[in-house]
Amino acid sequence: MDHSILIGSIGVSLLLLAFILNLFKWIPSDSLSYTLMNFIGASVAGYASILIDFIPFVILEFFWASIGLVGVVKAAWRLLQK
Repeated sequence: MDHSILIGSIGVSLLLLAFILNLFKWIPSDSLSYTLMNFIGASVAGYASILIDFIPFVILEFFWASIGLVGVVKAAWRLLQK
């Protein structure tokens, strides 16, 4: 298996896991775990997109990762305020 496929599969799996956990209300969308899974998953999938030189997904995944990072910072800030 090509390493870019393995890396991309790991990233997409994290994104899907976050989606499923949130969809079934097992984790809230503003939780640190959800936002971390989105940030890490999108970053890894974006890296895999760079490896295969597919620019549309590079843009999509790094935009997703940027939004995820904002969520991580907000969730971490809330935890620190408690």
